[in-house]
Amino acid sequence: MASDLMLFQVSSIVALIGMGLGWRGVMTRYSGFYDLPTAWSMMFWGILIGGFYGNLGDSFLLIPAYESGGFPSLNFIISLLLAVTVHLILRRKKIRMGGSQPTTGWALGLSVGGMLGMFAIYRILQINEFSITLAGSVALIAIASPRSHALIFANHGYRMLLGQRWRAVIHTFFWSTMTIASIYSAIFNPIIWLFVIPFILLAEKRAHDWVWAAIPKPARRRLRRIWADAARERLNEEE
Repeated sequence: MASDLMLFQVSSIVALIGMGLGWRGVMTRYSGFYDLPTAWSMMFWGILIGGFYGNLGDSFLLIPAYESGGFPSLNFIISLLLAVTVHLILRRKKIRMGGSQPTTGWALGLSVGGMLGMFAIYRILQINEFSITLAGSVALIAIASPRSHALIFANHGYRMLLGQRWRAVIHTFFWSTMTIASIYSAIFNPIIWLFVIPFILLAEKRAHDWVWAAIPKPARRRLRRIWADAARERLNEEE
């Protein structure tokens, strides 16, 4: 029991670190210019949804994969339920009125992906003996799972801003299916990370456009002035 408790604590801490790293970069760059209270509230709801999502993935996908070496078709059902749930959350009136679907989606995705990663990390630590490969897998899951889900949900919110509701659900369903299958497959074959990481890096370049769309136009002008002033200050310091 004590050993399981320790593994749960380790997996929780590692997953929280991954969620914290996922907040940096995209969200911190635009801090103060989007609906931050709603984004933080989505972190809480994402933990609840992600706990359910991660438990389903662990029970019906990851454990059967250890036992039989394959992924059941339940992956499609779980991912479809997730896509519909995300859409129902992002279409709430408060979120739609503020146009904050992309930033809200990013925060929601971080916590959902973090919980999925926590379950996966706990399971592989419980089943496997410690090794350098295992430590690398744990680190990659902790970083990739929150980040990839944040990108998927932020894109979902961006497509909602464009009025592409059904397309948003379909895209989230497809990429969620691919993401959970890739993360679980990489546990057994670490080479798969070589294909997963480039997709995350490419998508993150687009994420700035998605988050930018959630910032009100008056705030965009102020933010541009702040960036311009900061650039001039750096130029003067270099001179």
